[in-house]
Amino acid sequence: MQFTVTDAPTRERFEARDEAGGVVGFVTYQLTGPIIAYTHTEVDPAYEGKGVGSTLARAVLDDARSRGRTVVPICPFIADWVVKHPEYESIVVRSTRKIK
Repeated sequence: MQFTVTDAPTRERFEARDEAGGVVGFVTYQLTGPIIAYTHTEVDPAYEGKGVGSTLARAVLDDARSRGRTVVPICPFIADWVVKHPEYESIVVRSTRKIK
C-alpha cells in the first residue's frame, strides 16, 4: 500500500493519504523560524501496522532536512523513530537540562 504525505500548513500538520485520497494519519507541528517541533503523531486504527507512522516520520524529517530546519521531537513516536534512524540525528536537538 502506498501513502502520500503532504504539508497542510494552515492546519500545522503533515497528512498521510491513502491511494483513495483519504487522510490515514498525521503529524502536527509548531514552526518558529528555522525550528520545527513535531508535537503529535496519529494514525487511523485501521492503518496501524501498515507503515503509515514510519512513512510520516521519514517524510517530515526529510522535509525538515531539505529546508535546513532544526527538529525538536516532542512527540514520543518521532523521538523514538529518530533513535532507530540515526541518519537524522544531525538535525535533531534534545534537551541538555539535567534532571535532579
